Amino acid sequence: MDPLFWPSETNSFRRFTPESLAAIEEKIANKKKERVKVKGKKKDQRGEEDKLTPQLDLKTCKTLPSLYGDIPEELVGEPLEDFDPYYSDHKTFMVINKKRTIFRFTATPAFFIFGPFNPVRKTAIKILIHS
Repeated sequence: MDPLFWPSETNSFRRFTPESLAAIEEKIANKKKERVKVKGKKKDQRGEEDKLTPQLDLKTCKTLPSLYGDIPEELVGEPLEDFDPYYSDHKTFMVINKKRTIFRFTATPAFFIFGPFNPVRKTAIKILIHS
């Protein structure tokens, strides 16, 4: 395949970091502010909102399409930023296993204790996605 037509692997896969989570929370806050502004207007005056839907080829438990390239070995089983635009304002991250299966997890604290970067939670996620 011609590499000019395929996206670069380094651009597709980014680790999910505290900065990523802060950016998502900022997007959510901005979206709430926009909703408050729009509530003041009448429904017939505002335009049709763009309703995003999840991409069918990036659904949970499906295999990552080859369009996204090979996942670097050091990112297998690691939390990654979601590259589906639908999830850009959801507190979620994705994990891809060796068989390129997509798993999505929420970035909210599990059991109100374990945040997304807690070592116990990372170990539990590695066990869950192990093929």
